[in-house]
Amino acid sequence: MKEVELALIFCSMFANGDSEQYVTYQVGYDTHYIKVDCRTETEVIELGLDTRSSIDSVHQALFAASQTGLAPKVVMIDTDGREDAHEFQVRTVAARAGVPYEVIDENRLIRWQMTEYFRNYPRPGAEGF
Repeated sequence: MKEVELALIFCSMFANGDSEQYVTYQVGYDTHYIKVDCRTETEVIELGLDTRSSIDSVHQALFAASQTGLAPKVVMIDTDGREDAHEFQVRTVAARAGVPYEVIDENRLIRWQMTEYFRNYPRPGAEGF
């Protein structure tokens, strides 16, 4: 699965947030925007796969937090069951900056999405069953 699909699963099913939210900001006379991976009522969450491309996750979370007034958070999506050099860097910088850091297994996200129907299906004896 692609990072954006996994981020959508995490955001909607684990964080109760909205994914791919645009946040605008002004620099001089120009309007710019950033895209926040997941935005909840209290947090902006930057999600990334355990690859080199996630090195800037803490920067993105902190900048989004500065523009929204929400708390920053970084979630690493683990694809191989081990912490590599990139994950170690992100975890270390997040701790140094005081940004909450979490790791979630890619397969857990996929299984959670695949079994959502069963968790939401009425149990025998429940009202309306």
